[in-house]
Amino acid sequence: MHYQQLLKIPTTGKSLCKITSKVAAVVADSGVMSGLCHLFLRHTSASLLIQENADPDVLKDLANFFAKLVPESGQYIHSTEGPDDMPAHIRTALTHTSEQIPIARGQLLLGTWQGIYIWEHRQHSHQREVVVHILGD
Repeated sequence: MHYQQLLKIPTTGKSLCKITSKVAAVVADSGVMSGLCHLFLRHTSASLLIQENADPDVLKDLANFFAKLVPESGQYIHSTEGPDDMPAHIRTALTHTSEQIPIARGQLLLGTWQGIYIWEHRQHSHQREVVVHILGD
């Protein structure tokens, strides 16, 4: 069985937006008890991340690390969409635009401390789209 749904997620600018409950709701709606949940983010300046969901300092440290690794003040050729666009593309290239999570007993098999996030790499808010594709029984 295949089940697919498009989630439209508003972001608030450069931040991590937790979407675990939204994805879990799609899994529940699908009726799949055992299978795989594939997530695909349809953008090149944001990414998907499975990361710590208990201590927000982890997310802050990740954001601070990437800000140093890929500074917005770099000498980039591409600047048509603003000075934060090319750094956002680089950050996306270093992370993921898709994730796969097993499903058992109708639930995502995330670890105790794992959450699913959209990592918005641009300064301003955007409407992001995540394709949730579920395969299973």
